[in-house]
Amino acid sequence: MTTSEPVVALVVAAGSGVRLGGEGPKALRPLAGRPLIRHAIEALVAGGVRRLVVTIREQDRALFTEALADVEIPADVDVPVELVAGGAERQDSVRLGLAALADSGARIVLVHDAARPLVPVGVVRAVIDAVAAGATAVVPGTAVVDSIRTVHDAGSTVVDRSTLVGVQTPQGFDLPTLIRGHDHVREHGLAVTDDAAVCELLGEPVTIVPGSRQSLKITEPVDLVIAEALLNAREAGS
Repeated sequence: MTTSEPVVALVVAAGSGVRLGGEGPKALRPLAGRPLIRHAIEALVAGGVRRLVVTIREQDRALFTEALADVEIPADVDVPVELVAGGAERQDSVRLGLAALADSGARIVLVHDAARPLVPVGVVRAVIDAVAAGATAVVPGTAVVDSIRTVHDAGSTVVDRSTLVGVQTPQGFDLPTLIRGHDHVREHGLAVTDDAAVCELLGEPVTIVPGSRQSLKITEPVDLVIAEALLNAREAGS
């Protein structure tokens, strides 16, 4: 299903990437010769997003402007990309980015981490479709394949992984609800792990759609090696 509703997206790209090493913003580190954020934005646009806000550190504005000058967007669509200065914490950056989208007239918003450059277009569309069908908060998830243990003072205890999923982005939301949730978080001085948790604090249910192992998060140098191998395999099969 493809919705006719306008879809907007917020891409969080204000991280410095200390664990990844190197210089400059993590979102601008190269993957197959192109910045991570360009891969991410192009996947979102291919999935149906028609307006984007990217939250950045203000001191990096010129770098992002240059990096995004030639994003590959289909010639038959107009997808404006706006750079917005983020905040000290991720939830601050999201709140500031949402403020820039409040007048968009859209109901559906995606929130995506620039550090997930290889999200498949099918996952983007699945998240959009679930929100279009009435879900307030949607997250892509994958089964946990590693054994998981809880560590405590007496040692550790195995966790039943059959009830667990690994959560990815883009996460999709009803835009007015997500804005209200972030206002609530700020007003009460709460800390959240992701935007779905923001909606849960309002009592909203979270819908899970299938994610993809290709949509790994780039955190350490080894992740770039894996991502490049995945990208090469994807391009070889296309």
